Amino acid sequence: MKFHRIAFLASEAPDARRAIKKLEKLYGNATAETADVVVALGGDGLMLQALHTYMETGIPIYGMNRGSVGFLMNEFSEKNLLDRLAAAELTTIRPLKMTAKTADGKKHPGLAFNEVSLLRQRSQAAKIKIIIDGQTRLEELICDGVLVATPVGSTAYNLSAHGPILPIGAPLLALTPISAFRPRRWRGAMLSHRAKVTLQILEHEKRPVAAVADHQEVRNVIEVEISEDKKRSVKILFDAAHTLAERVLNEQFKF
Repeated sequence: MKFHRIAFLASEAPDARRAIKKLEKLYGNATAETADVVVALGGDGLMLQALHTYMETGIPIYGMNRGSVGFLMNEFSEKNLLDRLAAAELTTIRPLKMTAKTADGKKHPGLAFNEVSLLRQRSQAAKIKIIIDGQTRLEELICDGVLVATPVGSTAYNLSAHGPILPIGAPLLALTPISAFRPRRWRGAMLSHRAKVTLQILEHEKRPVAAVADHQEVRNVIEVEISEDKKRSVKILFDAAHTLAERVLNEQFKF
């Protein structure tokens, strides 16, 4: 792939602001409407923002780490950027689609490239019923929360909650409890990427729960439906020596 017109995007971190000034002098800075590629300078938070912002355009995104966390970012260098972009490997990922229903009857849509998580809002544990493809699989999970993660997101919050790491390209989703109290030994499940997950909040007035899709939060939900979005996707570029699939595989051998 050949890229000639680059649109640079930087976080507010001092390192990212300094980097974008240097790169603009070397390569210019096209508008997003005319660019062949977006280069994001920051951490994984900025990359997630870029994925949401440019998802509908089809333009690929290449990240360089100028932030604190950079699992989705490539190593930063000012040199040979056009050559690195030309040699980069393209990975296509799909987001999760969330529909969160609140007690007032409103439905709140959301998209998540990492995970959709449900979290208790107060000191009392949440009580959640888990339904997969219309069939109840767990009548009552008492917990701090529960999440559904994509393969990309399986190394993020999901991993911290002791969920499984999913290989990139695997047709799977991770369903992972957060601090489960009952059933205490339930560690979650791996689901088909075609699965429709419905999470119903029990005693929602007494035990309120918030739903979060990446950066979007909906509070006081009573039911959340989650499934893979079959209509939307985004393209991410990674250096050939450090592809996303290789990074995810490497995470499984870290101690």
